[in-house]
Amino acid sequence: MTEFEITADLVRDLLQEQHPDLAGLAIREVVGGWGNQMWRLGDELAVRMQRMDPTPELQLKERRWLPVLAPRLPLPVPTPVRFGEPSERFPKHWTVMTWVPGEPLDHGSISRGAHAADTLAGFLQALHVEAPAEAPIATDRGAHPRNCTDGFENFFQAVAPDDDIAADVRAVWDDAVAAHAWEGPPVWVHGDLHPANVVVSDGTLSGIVDFGDMFAGDPAWDLAAAWVLLPAGTASRFFDTYAYADEAAIRRARGLAAMKSLFLMLMGQNGDRGLPGGKPNWGPAGRAALDRVLKGV
Repeated sequence: MTEFEITADLVRDLLQEQHPDLAGLAIREVVGGWGNQMWRLGDELAVRMQRMDPTPELQLKERRWLPVLAPRLPLPVPTPVRFGEPSERFPKHWTVMTWVPGEPLDHGSISRGAHAADTLAGFLQALHVEAPAEAPIATDRGAHPRNCTDGFENFFQAVAPDDDIAADVRAVWDDAVAAHAWEGPPVWVHGDLHPANVVVSDGTLSGIVDFGDMFAGDPAWDLAAAWVLLPAGTASRFFDTYAYADEAAIRRARGLAAMKSLFLMLMGQNGDRGLPGGKPNWGPAGRAALDRVLKGV
């Protein structure tokens, strides 16, 4: 665990030292977060504090690339406005970013499924453009499913899906492993679209957050969100609107969605057991997503 307790007083002291013009704004903790801890700063800003992440790499990546991507994206995303540097008071990085209003989907719901499907498809169309040569490359994600079999197997064994669906889950994964690889140029990929990293308002998607895992690579990693985020029965509309996913991409995406669903279920189990980083409310979300995966497009 971190040896530094991050409190509102600490956040205010750091602002006073490095960005005193912001130090008078109200500071409120945002529940959740693991690698980073978030604090609301006034009505329009947030402070992202490096907590469990062992290196500042993810924050530095957001600082470098979100200002490039944000202007062309059709949904609000957090954009860095000030940089906080390590100091004696807090020897890690922190960043002041724009606040994306809405409720995280893991605490909310989507009632306007068709609208959300169109919104997500439009967002990913805008994001999935060819990335420059200097764009970050994925380390632990972004590979073809065939290179992720250990991760899938670990989640599968830990969650131990019910006997009545276990064979079907494996079949979806095996089909993804057998699908052709992405043959286009590496495109920008968010890389971590799950219910805690999107926000909803008025029953539909209204913002995308946490770009720390973004990379240049296979868009199937984001297309998995058709099942992980969207309500049952809307995946086909999503793919119709997105329009650029061939059969192989959909097969890879579906397998990756199965793996992500198992991950959410495992985090839910960990939460039920009181383990660090566990999220009890992710279990039902993961199981619902897995049910959607098994129904297909």
